[in-house]
Amino acid sequence: MQGKLLDLQGKDTEIAQLEYKRSSLPAIETKSELEVSFARARDQHIAAEVILSDLEREALKSEGDVDVVRQRVAKDQEMLDSGAVNDPKQLLNLQHELESLARRQSDLEDLELEAMERVEGAQAAVQVLAGQKAEFAIQLKDITATLNSELANLAVDLAETQSEREALASGLPSDLIALYEKIRRSHQGVGAAKLHRGQCGGCRLALPPQELNVIKAASPDAVIQCEECRSILIRTAESGI
Repeated sequence: MQGKLLDLQGKDTEIAQLEYKRSSLPAIETKSELEVSFARARDQHIAAEVILSDLEREALKSEGDVDVVRQRVAKDQEMLDSGAVNDPKQLLNLQHELESLARRQSDLEDLELEAMERVEGAQAAVQVLAGQKAEFAIQLKDITATLNSELANLAVDLAETQSEREALASGLPSDLIALYEKIRRSHQGVGAAKLHRGQCGGCRLALPPQELNVIKAASPDAVIQCEECRSILIRTAESGI
């Protein structure tokens, strides 16, 4: 009967290994890293779009400023060409104004060109960051699918192992199970261990001869515990007693 405790211990060890594997899948860390990378790329893309929007407004304003000056130049030039101004002083003032407007237009056109170049640079940055964000999104989607698949497979394995574990536990005396569980909780998941050639399979320590003699004299149904780790010792033909 006690021999089934080893089978139960095996299932508990298998369950612990599966749970550890579930919590330490490489895909978990990869997904976490990709989530950070995607969030960073997303925030950078948003920031770049805001900058682009601001630069586009500045470019439109520069274009509007140039248009205003061009319209003023066209109006003055039309007046000058029409011959409607005969007064020499007015003609001179008009010519001076046209010269001033020409310089102003040149300066504004330079500013407009610079604004357009900044817009083009910002558009390129937005495009690059959009591509990076899209790439991280694809990678994140793929690793999420991989992780979900791995977790689903582990969930099946866990459910099967836990079901087998429950079947084993149901066939053992409740007081023996209670003792086993108490020991297992306080000793890193080990509640029962094989006595193999005079050595405890739980703590791997050799039992002293006098203790082995006591175990040898005990009845087969007696519950024997290791004095060192308190594991329930399961006696077999290879126990060395």
